[in-house]
Amino acid sequence: MFDELNSVLRTYWAQFLFVLPRLLVGVVLLLIVWVVAGRLRLFLNRKLAGHSDDPLLTSFLTQIARWFIVLGGLLLSLQIIGFSGVVGGLLGAAGLSAFLVGFAFKDIAENFLAGVILAFNRPFRLSDTIEIQGVMGRVQELNIRSTLLKTFDGKDVYIPNATILKEKVTNYTRDGFIRQDFLVGIDFDDDVARASRLILEQLNQEEEVLKNAPHEPFVVIDELATSTVNLKVLFWTSSDDYRRGVLELRSRVMDRTKTSLAKKGFSLPPDIIEVRLPSFQPALPIELIRGDGQPAAPSAPDGQRPARPAPEPPLQAGTAP
Repeated sequence: MFDELNSVLRTYWAQFLFVLPRLLVGVVLLLIVWVVAGRLRLFLNRKLAGHSDDPLLTSFLTQIARWFIVLGGLLLSLQIIGFSGVVGGLLGAAGLSAFLVGFAFKDIAENFLAGVILAFNRPFRLSDTIEIQGVMGRVQELNIRSTLLKTFDGKDVYIPNATILKEKVTNYTRDGFIRQDFLVGIDFDDDVARASRLILEQLNQEEEVLKNAPHEPFVVIDELATSTVNLKVLFWTSSDDYRRGVLELRSRVMDRTKTSLAKKGFSLPPDIIEVRLPSFQPALPIELIRGDGQPAAPSAPDGQRPARPAPEPPLQAGTAP
């Protein structure tokens, strides 16, 4: 029994020694192909970047080229090692393999095909600010499987390409312009036209607010609320830098509007809240507090005057006050 096992091991060892040189050559060739593919990708990326206006497409195509080169090197290495039957089987059964791999790795294949489609026809460019399924950020990279977004709070979010292809994509910076708006409420007794002119003056003092047609700012009455006349302020700005050009600018415009209206005597009243009591509760007990924190005198019932405080007793003769 031991003689048979020893004979088998010697046979395997002899076969291993026979294959070892070709195995080393195949491994070295595969490593060389891997390094060359990476260098070639960088070279093609630099060359194509100088002739292309789409960095995302350039990056995606160079990634595809690299993986095709690596796949060719892998097949050549298997051929050198002596696995010609494996290579022939892989190439001959390509149809069946494609079906099986596509079924087993449906999501990966779907994301890959979606990445190919997005590389040539997509709703965003590099550094665009987009929103997908509630995730808002700046496009950083388009990979074979996913797209990388950098959110404004510093998170790296990888979204599958198939999701981008299927879901609604909101692009805030594609044409370079975006409109912002906010509401400001003034009193019913205030002059609406004067308040609108004052708000427009503040908008015109901001250099980043666009002032030429069709992107000029304007103010309209949006709603007659319970306690205020709500004015809607609308203005356009450049969207190249969404955080600086939109979020920070909107904050500054709102602060300027509030400050200027308050200085010119416009009141910004809060909402009036109406409290309705249920039918089984005829009254609501209320306690009035004076400015010094002490309870105020109780109010008199309806139709009656509040009771006057009792007068102090007169001083008796010979009694110190």
